[in-house]
Amino acid sequence: MDAPESTLQTKKRLRILMLGYRGNEQVQEETARLRPQIEEFADVVHCDFEACEDLSKLHADLAIVLGGDGSILRAARQLGYDQIPVLGVNLGRLGFLADLSIKELLAQLPAICDGDYKLVNHMMLECQVVRGADHDRPEVVCQQLGLNETAVMAGGQFALQEVDLYVDEGWVTTYSCDGLIVSTPVGSTAHSLSAGGPILRKDVQAFVITPIAAHTLTVRPIVDTAGRTYEMRVAESKLGSAVIVDGQCVCELEPGDRVRVQRAKPQFQMIELAGHSYYSTLREKLGWGGRIRAKKK
Repeated sequence: MDAPESTLQTKKRLRILMLGYRGNEQVQEETARLRPQIEEFADVVHCDFEACEDLSKLHADLAIVLGGDGSILRAARQLGYDQIPVLGVNLGRLGFLADLSIKELLAQLPAICDGDYKLVNHMMLECQVVRGADHDRPEVVCQQLGLNETAVMAGGQFALQEVDLYVDEGWVTTYSCDGLIVSTPVGSTAHSLSAGGPILRKDVQAFVITPIAAHTLTVRPIVDTAGRTYEMRVAESKLGSAVIVDGQCVCELEPGDRVRVQRAKPQFQMIELAGHSYYSTLREKLGWGGRIRAKKK
């Protein structure tokens, strides 16, 4: 079932978070330039450039995130289980999620602050690392919310990792690979795509399982429904084997650990404006050239 869409209509002044990452040189410069213009229509209640604060308890109506897709991922992680609508302004390179330009933001700002926009919900994942799952007292040693993907990565240079995949507690296969990715549709254009995985439309309710450099040629990416529970088990972890969620190392693995991935209860809320469609974004960001035409002599 497709994720629901909704439109926020309100006349009160919106409370806005301005978020970004200090490592991007343009972020603070553009924030200083944009803030007075935004405050003509809304109240900026908080700015964060360190990307490390817990924003889940702040009272705000939406977040304007300046940067690239990495900044969006950080914002989703900071908002935790209390997600609010996010508007991504691209100051990076690719920008699948943060695809709005500064010019477009300023042009659309009055309408945005009047609540005139479409809000589309996207699936998030919840990752748990369960230690001692094969014994009497299993323990969740790590839990992390993610927007893109969870990956089990082999430790050490040139090391292959044996990873067992279970779906709803049923064993699927054992991968001999550099790593194994369980990706959301939003994350299907990220690490999974670079490993040869398919592109899923962002509102599809499904996961993609993609091996990284699998040692067996017959192994291919799998797409399955989001209502299932996916577990990756590492029987004999290599030194440095780890769980990565949205590009961040969240836990080092020990032998027998199970990495459990499920659809999360919160959904990532993305503001979409007119003129920005899913396929136009893919065409532009991936450099799809369309039909090949013969050169005129």
